[in-house]
Parts: sequence; structure tokens; C-alpha cells
Amino acid sequence: MQNWKRTFAILWTGQFISIITSSLVNFAIILWLSIQYDSAVILANSAIASFLPQAVLGLFSGVYVDRWNRKLTMMLADGFIAACTLAISILFYFGEPQVGLIYLLMALRSAGSAFHMPAMQASIPLLAPEDQLLRISGINQTIQSVSTIGGPALGALAITYLDIEYVLLFDVLGAAVAIISLVFIAIPNPEKTAEHAESVFFQVREGIKAVVSKSGMGLLFLFSILVTLFIMPIAILFPLMTLRHFEGGKFEVSIIEVIWGVGMLVGGGFLGISNTGMNKVALVNITYLGLGLALAFSGLLPSSQFILFVVLTGIGGIASSVYYASFNTIIQEKIEPEVLGRVFAMFGSISLFPSIIGLLGIGIFADHLGINQTFVLLGGGIALLGLISFFIPKMMAIDRK
Repeated sequence: MQNWKRTFAILWTGQFISIITSSLVNFAIILWLSIQYDSAVILANSAIASFLPQAVLGLFSGVYVDRWNRKLTMMLADGFIAACTLAISILFYFGEPQVGLIYLLMALRSAGSAFHMPAMQASIPLLAPEDQLLRISGINQTIQSVSTIGGPALGALAITYLDIEYVLLFDVLGAAVAIISLVFIAIPNPEKTAEHAESVFFQVREGIKAVVSKSGMGLLFLFSILVTLFIMPIAILFPLMTLRHFEGGKFEVSIIEVIWGVGMLVGGGFLGISNTGMNKVALVNITYLGLGLALAFSGLLPSSQFILFVVLTGIGGIASSVYYASFNTIIQEKIEPEVLGRVFAMFGSISLFPSIIGLLGIGIFADHLGINQTFVLLGGGIALLGLISFFIPKMMAIDRK
């Protein structure tokens, strides 16, 4: 680990380019769907297409991530996503853009992410000292945040001046840069044990056992899954909240995305420079409260208070960044490296399944109840879960010094 800083510098450079181009393309697609169809149902369906393959494949992908070469897994996953995006771009070029092709693109990208994301997360503890993991998580969130800031601004610009088929090519470029950066670094793999020769189902069971065997860890996962159940449906409604309730346009939609990214940048930057010794479970609970209240109050605002909506969105971004960094660090510190791929993939899948159930009804629910009332109900649910979490001793003791 002597050259871990150099390794992360190369890794982060490639990932930054890949993430910001993905953010650009994701925002351009969502903006295109929002303006083209103005339907919460369409946005919900696009989110389901993004989550369902990852949820299904994630139940097993972590087993193969722990078996395979993690560096090669990330390179092949990026290559698969780039090839699929290029193919969809060509189809758009020769035909009329259809929402079904957008669903297909999102599903294929999701399938690639089911392997890339757990491989990336499981590699980090093998590349850096344990006492630097929270700081690294904070820097990772900072990179995500900068991409969240730049992506929407670039995406809005791209979709204004370019057809959707040309916008998609940015994703291909970003994936190519990420693959090239991985060529120049070495990522160690944990030592293989007899367990790796066992069946896939046996290894999935071992991944679950690695979580539930740690006192309070199962409860931490359960609350995170419940919060995700509320967050995912509401996340897809932000563009419609801006367009419908606050009567904004492309500029206002991109401003909200940028401000969310600024909040993530502040939260990730704080963790990146502070290396705080605070109980990370308490940090997670605080972020539930902050995010939930920000969303709930956003739903209570009159249509004339767009500026206050921007402020509350920034607070939500800060909470989101601190949550992801703290939660991932807890897993990386408490779970053995040889099963980390399974644990990250399994958690991603299990947390997405309830979200998909929520998304199936949220489009119709939001179209009939109203976008702002949906923010109030789901945001209030997140805040309530955060409050309850403080009163569960086993969970609070996970990171007690």
C-alpha cells in the first residue's frame, strides 16, 4: 500500500471522466423524457428499467466479483456499457426516438453496473490503509458531487444543441477513459479460499451470514433498505416537481440538479478533509433526519418559493453524501475483504427490490395525489426512520469507540 495515493489518483481521474459523462447522459435522458412526455409514470418506468436488472443480477454478481479479477471485471463492465450505449445511439440515428429504446438502454447500463459497482467498492479496502477509508469515501463522494454539479449543466447544454443519439456518445467516451486508466494500476485480489469452489447459492448464503453475524449490522441494513424504499420514488420526481409545481423550465431543472451536487460536494469535502472520529452510525441517522425533513418541507412550499426549494435541495445533497460515505465505510471496516463483493452486490439488490415496488405505483400515485404531497409523505417517513434509529442500542454500538 506504499503507492496507494498514486493508485487512487489514477483511478479517480478515470472514474471522474466516466462519472461526469454518465451524469451528463443520465440528466439529458431524464430531461428529454420529462419534456417529451410530462408523465410521472414514464419517469417511474424508466427508473424501474434502471434498477430491475441490477437488483436481479446483484443477488449473484457479487459472488463472481469475489471469484474474478476485480480490475478486469470493472474494465469488462465499462466496455459492455459503452458497447450497449453505442448500439442504442446508432438505432436512434437511423430511426425515430422511442421511449422503449430508452428503457432498453437503461436496463443494459444497469446490468453492467451490477458488476462494476461492487467490484469498485470491494477493491477500495485492498488499496488503502483502514484508517483512511472514511476519508477516501468522502473524496469519492466529492468526485460524485462534482459530477452531479457538472453533469446536469453539461447535459442541459447538450440536449439543447444536440440530438439524443449524439448526446449518448459522451457515455461511450467516458467509459473508454475509465478502461484506459485501469490499465495503469494494479488492484490486488483477496486470497482464494476453499469457499470459492462452493456453489453460487452457498456463497450468497455466506455473504448474508457475514452481515447478520455482526451484532446490529442486519438492523443497519434493514433501516437503510427502508429509507431507500422512500428515497428512490421521490428522486425521480424532482424534474416534475420543478416543472409542474414551481413552473420552471430546463434551466430551473438543471439548477436543482446542480445544487444537489453542490450539497454532495460540501458533504463529501467535509469528510474528505476532516477524517472525523464521530460514530458513523450516528452520522447515518442524522442524514436520515436531515434528508427527510428537507424533502418534507420542500413539499410544503408554495409555488412562489423556488429559491427556498433550491436551499432545501442543497441540504438534501449534503445529507445524501455523508450517508453514502459513512454507510460504505462501516461495511468496508466491519466486513471481511474476501466477501465484500457479495455484501455490496447483495445489499444493492435487496435495497432495490422494495424501491421497484414503490416505483410501480408512484407514477399513478403522484399524478393523482400531487407531486408536493408525495414529497411531504415520503420525506416524513425518512425522517421518522432516522429518529427511531437513535433508540436502537445494538445498531448504535456497531461503531462505538
